[in-house]
Parts: sequence; structure tokens; C-alpha cells
Amino acid sequence: MNADTATAPPSALPIAVAIVEDEREVRQRFEDAVRAHPRLSWQFSAGSVSEAMALVAQRQADVYLVDLGLPDRDGRDFIRWLVRQCPDALPMVVTVFGDDEHVLTSLEAGAMGYLLKDSPSSEIAGRIVELFEGGSPISPSVARSVIRRFVKPAAGAQEPPEDNPLSQRELEVLRLIEKGMTYDEVAQVLALSWHTVTAYLRRVYRKLQVHSRGEAVFEARQRGIL
Repeated sequence: MNADTATAPPSALPIAVAIVEDEREVRQRFEDAVRAHPRLSWQFSAGSVSEAMALVAQRQADVYLVDLGLPDRDGRDFIRWLVRQCPDALPMVVTVFGDDEHVLTSLEAGAMGYLLKDSPSSEIAGRIVELFEGGSPISPSVARSVIRRFVKPAAGAQEPPEDNPLSQRELEVLRLIEKGMTYDEVAQVLALSWHTVTAYLRRVYRKLQVHSRGEAVFEARQRGIL
């Protein structure tokens, strides 16, 4: 290692990427995307969990693209193993599965991002950089599905108190506001316009007799609505 390399800032160093994918064409597409990006450096590719584990012992990467449907074991098993062996590693799922169960269990396993395989190669390369720089990239359709899961009451959940003055839609808006979302983000998740979201919030303020987002969340919690 020369002096220039030793003193180079982290942002100037290439981001080492490993690919764990059993489909040859898909694996090649990911490799080409990594090689074509100036910030990325291809480290290795593996077609199974066992092969990936053996390669990690030889040369670790910064970011790992991991498929879930691998021939020997589930990709989530590799992610769990990886975060135990390499706490600084950044695993990101790239898969065809976009349902809530696969997404949530992957995140619980330690995945820091979740992309669908139909994402353009150039986008995947950019998302790798985003992940390395502190982001948690998730395909938009997947993100909306997951957020809706938290907005909708769980099956068998206790009904809101009888003195709850809010409509179901007003409650959905308030739940998203409680999570720290902006008006634009709430509008996108609920497929509403920005003006409609603000109109719902005005009704919430009036019904709860408050004057701000923070007061609305606090009052709803005090009443057992949230």
C-alpha cells in the first residue's frame, strides 16, 4: 500500500461489491453494472450460500448483493451468518420476491436494502453507492407495500376506543405523521394529493382540539387512539 492509498479519504476508495446469485445471466448483469460504475469494484461472485461463505473468508467486500432463492440454502441464512461474521458488511437483497413476508424477514435477518431484480442495472449500481453512504435503498413498490402493512390495523387488533372521533382515513394519515413522514410522503403512500392530506390533518386538529402535528400525536396517544 503506498502513502496516497493509505491517506485517501473513504469516499475516494472503491466500494468492494460481492454478488451472491445463482442465475448466470442475472449474475453477469450485476457484474457488468458494478464494473461499469466508477465508484464500484467487483470483489467476487458466488452461486450458492456455501460458496459465498468460503469466499468471504478469503476476501471480504463492503456491499453484498444477495438473492433469496439460492440452490443450497435461503439467502436470508447467508445474511444472518454474514452480519455475525462481518458486522460492518452491508447486505442488500436483490430478488423477484416483493411480498411483505420476504421483505420483513430479510430486514429482520440484517439486510440493509431490498431491490427487485427488474430494477435497471444502472439503478442497482447507484443504489449500492447509496447504501454504502448511509442510505437504506428499497424499491418503491416494495416500500409502499411495507408501509401499508403498518398503516392497516393487524387482523384481530383491538378496535380504537369508542370515543375516537377520527375517521379511518384521518387515523391513517395521523399514523404516518407519527412515523415522521412529510405531507408529500403521506400523500404518496395513501395515493392522495398534498392538499387532501392537509385537509385531513385540519380535521384531525379540529376534532382533537390541537394546533400542531406534535400536539395531535400526543393527544391521540393520551386517548389511546394511537
